[in-house]
Amino acid sequence: MKYLNTSHLTAATLFSVLAFSVHAAETGRSKATPESATVSAEDLAKASERIRQTGEQMRNDLKEGRARLEAQKARQEAEREREAVRARQQAIKEAAAAKEIKQRQALEAAQQAERQRQVAQRAKDEQAARERAAKALMEARKSSGPKAFADENQKEKAARALREARKSSGPKAFDEAGL
Repeated sequence: MKYLNTSHLTAATLFSVLAFSVHAAETGRSKATPESATVSAEDLAKASERIRQTGEQMRNDLKEGRARLEAQKARQEAEREREAVRARQQAIKEAAAAKEIKQRQALEAAQQAERQRQVAQRAKDEQAARERAAKALMEARKSSGPKAFADENQKEKAARALREARKSSGPKAFDEAGL
């Protein structure tokens, strides 16, 4: 019940305020009309000039805004192009660096393989020289019997075989670990 009475009271208040504001608006219009009729031609010319200037200023502002927008777009496009060029150059540098690393690794692998081949060849040559020296020594012992190297000719032959073996494989072939 209380809600019903409150809503009626609110509606009555709104109607009275509305009626009062409509009456005030009509009174204000009737007073404004005679004064606006007495606006002079000079006042109209000033207002017209202000409107024209405002319109001109708005057009100029609009042109300036468009020009700034176009300039900004041009700067952004130029920056994008510079960034794309930088990215391409960086990619080229990275590709060249990767290629150089691959080449360096391939060269190092080839050098390592060559070193291993040389070491294996040296070991093979040393082994062959040892075998030749051992064979020459055995032949010398067989040919002279228990008195090996008694004959000067046999000594020279063994020394020559030893020199040849050293020459072909170097002095390390006959160190203490060798023959």
